[in-house]
Amino acid sequence: MSRKYFGTDGVRGLVGQMPITPEFIMRLGYAAGTVLVADDLQHGTLPAGERPAVLIGKDTRVSGYLLEAALEAGFAAAGVDVMLCGPLPTPAVAYLTRALRLQAGVVISASHNPFHDNGIKFFSGQGSKLPDALEHEIEARLEQPMGCMDSAHLGRARRISDAQGRYIEFCKSTFPNELDLRGLRIAVDCAHGAAYQVAPAVFHELGAEVVAVGVAPNGLNINDGVGATAGDSLRRAVLEQRADIGIALDGDADRLLMADADGTLYDGDRLLYVIARNRGFGKAEGVVGTLMSNLGLEHALARHGIAFERARVGDRYVLETLNERGWSLGGENSGHIICLDKHTTGDGIVAALQVLSALRRQGVTLAEACSDLTMYPQRLVNVRLPQGFDWRGDPGIQTASQAAEAALNGRGRVLLRPSGTEPLLRVMVEGEESGEVQHWAERIAEAVREAAAAN
Repeated sequence: MSRKYFGTDGVRGLVGQMPITPEFIMRLGYAAGTVLVADDLQHGTLPAGERPAVLIGKDTRVSGYLLEAALEAGFAAAGVDVMLCGPLPTPAVAYLTRALRLQAGVVISASHNPFHDNGIKFFSGQGSKLPDALEHEIEARLEQPMGCMDSAHLGRARRISDAQGRYIEFCKSTFPNELDLRGLRIAVDCAHGAAYQVAPAVFHELGAEVVAVGVAPNGLNINDGVGATAGDSLRRAVLEQRADIGIALDGDADRLLMADADGTLYDGDRLLYVIARNRGFGKAEGVVGTLMSNLGLEHALARHGIAFERARVGDRYVLETLNERGWSLGGENSGHIICLDKHTTGDGIVAALQVLSALRRQGVTLAEACSDLTMYPQRLVNVRLPQGFDWRGDPGIQTASQAAEAALNGRGRVLLRPSGTEPLLRVMVEGEESGEVQHWAERIAEAVREAAAAN
């Protein structure tokens, strides 16, 4: 069943335009509250006479104030109590929702997007993404008129004063007790986002000397030339500050990019490999990647006898596959890394700690840990699409894709997929020779542009 509002990572868009308007977000809060209450009643998870409660966190976008108030009003109208924790990473909301035994967690964030975008994503009481079925129920409820409980049964709101400290301690607990980060100088780029107060503290309290970057949010500068999607910022910080290692998070801190002392950047595929090699997997364990994961990662893991499976793009689908297989480690090349033995969702800080743990145990650098990992050249081109354009049925696009696959002749891959959060078609070509990869990626992208312009 197709969804009208929910994408691969909640509801997202340009602030002031549907669906990110105050009126719609209030209705979304009411609809979500109503569905969650009904689900609790059905499964008997809420003690009799107790009101359901949700946690709302956000990143540092200026629109967060507006959307937080709208959500709070919607939940209160549905008879749901609200706990507010202010700016806090997405995975922190997932953790606190579970730790506080709440019915759901809500994050106001557009992740790595610029400040003028924002979005809403939900976590279940177990700290995981909501099942598709519940999202469908929320969408169905949105089609009905909004109501309001009588005054005696309205929800109430309060702030959690120690949310940051709780999450800092949780992150530290995922790092081995017998290890520390003493002697390391770490550049930590927080993207002027949700982790600006917690990430530097985590690494500092584990013993590292921390150089903090991107920790001066003003509501408009989130992800602006800093963070996990702006590798040059991390590279400069590492080189200028003579850091031993660099860590960059995105706006809501569920995505990770790292750098070695020489400024070389390490994406999610490489970091996933470092963590996997440190785990000593048995035959029953493996790693989940996505359709975008580099062939080099798959081949390197195979050489070490580690199984690898590809899921659809999106951390929710990586998580689904992990649960289906009973595995604990997976991620995307974009830097979403899930360690289910540490957390219920992807967490940039926790993933960085797993990488640092591997390096400390082995006494190696990132470069040395990845020395036997050879990545295939990969070219990704994003092409903007008009609304409703059927790119799959366009003969020009299909002809260009088939020509590329024939030329690669089993020595690479072609992948076309729509973005789950933006009106873009992502054209990815991967192969053994970078010039060939570049040529075919641009040729397919040009075919898409021509077809879109003629639409």
